[in-house]
Amino acid sequence: MTGARPSTAPGTSSGGRSATDERLIGRLLIAVTYVAVGLLSVGVVLMIVDGISPLGGGPRLDIATVGAHLLAREPAAFLWLGLMAVIAAPIGRVIVAAVAFARDADWLMVGIALGILAVIAIGVGSTVTVTV
Repeated sequence: MTGARPSTAPGTSSGGRSATDERLIGRLLIAVTYVAVGLLSVGVVLMIVDGISPLGGGPRLDIATVGAHLLAREPAAFLWLGLMAVIAAPIGRVIVAAVAFARDADWLMVGIALGILAVIAIGVGSTVTVTV
């Protein structure tokens, strides 16, 4: 072997995705990161204003009440949404990559991306507690 890299078609990355797909993925990650930092910053400022210690622990995540707590400007809602955005960024990247691979008919990579999403879903699902 010469160690030479395989050539790629013009406008594509080494993974077969187009430069447009790569830019879309990059913009997605940047946008979600900005949203996450903004939400976390608002949550921290509201904690300071309300005199809440960041070392005092916090409320559990209850998806059903996040909207109401957000409207009430409770710091925990902004912090939880910020954390969910941080978690969503790489998940969104895998989803966009899977779509790009499917468009390119790279079914092996689609399967790998779906496998990654399944592992993430299992991990998230195993930590969720359902209260009735």
